[in-house]
Amino acid sequence: QVQLAESGGGLVQPGGSLRLSCAASGSAFSTVTMDWYRQRPGNQRELVATITSGGNTNYADSVKGRFAISRDNAKNAIYLQMNSLKPEDTAVYYCRARWRWGAVTLDSWGQGTQVTVSS
Repeated sequence: QVQLAESGGGLVQPGGSLRLSCAASGSAFSTVTMDWYRQRPGNQRELVATITSGGNTNYADSVKGRFAISRDNAKNAIYLQMNSLKPEDTAVYYCRARWRWGAVTLDSWGQGTQVTVSS
């Protein structure tokens, strides 16, 4: 089981930057795939970015070129650097860990951190 806790959200003006962090517990952190999701008001939760245990990354089209996901296995943490923020990036951001247990994929979610982009 992996427990997650996000931090770093807040209020930022359009065009600004924020860096979200997700701290994880558990000794097998380096072997799990990590995701950032967000849930905008009135919308379903959507995948924003993924980083595999090998460091491969993938992004939603809406954030490509503006957001960057990274991980530090020594600190059991992942990060989401968000640049050139837009009002439509306003959402609650969640990190998710997922790993295989035999033929089953298990996952764990953090509690979320609010990001508000507004002037």
